[in-house]
Amino acid sequence: AAEVTFVADLTAQFDQAGLLVRGDAEHWVKAGVELSDGVPQVGAVVTRHVSDWSVAPVPTWRGALVTVRASREGDALTVRVRAGDEPWRLVRVAPLPPGPLQVGLYCCAPTRAGLRVRFTDLRLTEADRSLHD
Repeated sequence: AAEVTFVADLTAQFDQAGLLVRGDAEHWVKAGVELSDGVPQVGAVVTRHVSDWSVAPVPTWRGALVTVRASREGDALTVRVRAGDEPWRLVRVAPLPPGPLQVGLYCCAPTRAGLRVRFTDLRLTEADRSLHD
């Protein structure tokens, strides 16, 4: 599993930060927090030749310390997220083909310059044993 923890100053449309998991150019997942329509959203983009986008509002997470965790079991990638010490929230279970993966942190601000993100931790750990632990 891979985890990244950060605090982001999300102020403009589509400012975002999180974790990227990449099999290849056609198979990847990014998950994190993104400002959309003025509200922080937790979400993921899953790409399997085409991309989809799923989000859910988390207005109380503005300026919060956020951790994103992605764990692979077989051909499934499970993504969870939490703010501070809150319980983990399931964001997505997505298929990824077998093979090596690259993981890393990301941030972007497609509508402005000057996004500030403070990444406080990046770690690799054992994979989660079960979806329902």
